[in-house]
Amino acid sequence: MHASGFPTLGYVQRLYDFLRRHPSWVDAFWAVVLFGVSAVSVVSLDRTPGYHGTLPEGMAVSAGLCAVVALRRRFPEPMLLVALVIGLAQLVLDVETTVADFAMLVITYTVAAVGARWASRLALTVSLCAAAVAQIRWPDEHSSFAGQVAIAVFQTVPFALAWVLGDSMRTRRAYFAQLEERASRLEKEREAQAKVAVAAERARIARELHDVVAHNVSVMVVQADGAAYVMDAAPDQAKKALETISSTGRQALAEMRRLLGVLRTGEHQESGEYVPQPDVEQIDDLIEQCRSSGLPVDFKVEGTPRPLPSGVELTAYRIVQEALTNTRKHGGPNAGASVRLVYFDDGLGLLVEDDGKGAPHELYEEGGADGQGHGLIGMRERVGMVGGTLDAGPRPGGGFRISALLPLKPAH
Repeated sequence: MHASGFPTLGYVQRLYDFLRRHPSWVDAFWAVVLFGVSAVSVVSLDRTPGYHGTLPEGMAVSAGLCAVVALRRRFPEPMLLVALVIGLAQLVLDVETTVADFAMLVITYTVAAVGARWASRLALTVSLCAAAVAQIRWPDEHSSFAGQVAIAVFQTVPFALAWVLGDSMRTRRAYFAQLEERASRLEKEREAQAKVAVAAERARIARELHDVVAHNVSVMVVQADGAAYVMDAAPDQAKKALETISSTGRQALAEMRRLLGVLRTGEHQESGEYVPQPDVEQIDDLIEQCRSSGLPVDFKVEGTPRPLPSGVELTAYRIVQEALTNTRKHGGPNAGASVRLVYFDDGLGLLVEDDGKGAPHELYEEGGADGQGHGLIGMRERVGMVGGTLDAGPRPGGGFRISALLPLKPAH
């Protein structure tokens, strides 16, 4: 298309948008057009011998029906009553139908589509009777009784179609409104469930970090007692104990910062007992459990293993546990998985992949490894608590892939 055509398309689009925003103006325009055509028709009929009605009466009826077309969207029910009154006036004044009576079709469609139910039923009843009444009032002298019945039936069909079309539009609008309302409600419910899942996962993480901090503090107490006991007899051992206390204390402070970041009012561990939390070394046991349950798992460790912060070890274990659980739940039959644990200079990398052909990856959001978490929501929360990054999604050709990078030094 030539570039010079773009301004024209822009004008057309703006005109279309304007007309959609001002439907009453569109109705007024067509009312004016209808009145013009009807006026010409009335003038022509007035000069025809045998015409029923006078020119002023015909013009007044046309003007009233055209006003119905102009105001039909703003006042559908009142305009229906106006149209009925004008129709009765035509019968009483003996004013034959003209082009303006097309407004009867228009108002029938309008009230069927957007009007009240009583107005829709009234329009249907009158529409089915209007043609027959008009045929009785102004019979065709050159047609037989059967012919007049056929004409009445033929003229009734457009009214019936107009009402059916309007009622179908009403039904369709109601259906789409119901779909939109349902989609909005489901979206709100999903957001609420996600918030509940995040809160529950944070509470669970907080309890686990509480245990980690309690363990570190216990180590510090034991080392301090040992250092005090051998301070005079073995200064070197006391120095090592103090170094252990120092490093463990820094680690405990880092975990405490994370703990305070996720704790909420009322979310604390009621029991004072320490519950051991899993670490990276127990990933081997976890994988053996998966293998014994029938899930083939290939496990490799790359890099040089070294001590990690307790929070990082716990997060790594939970990610592998969650990923393998998801594989068992959603991977389908004959699914296999692989786990890679990579030690970098400044971080720990995790890569868990499976070749499952089962449920879509959206279901991974539904449940956690122990039935209390919420899949990827819990993973992201855990990784975020230690300042890491998580990437999860389907693999090309099938299966699912989860990769995470956990920093070995806590962010300040």
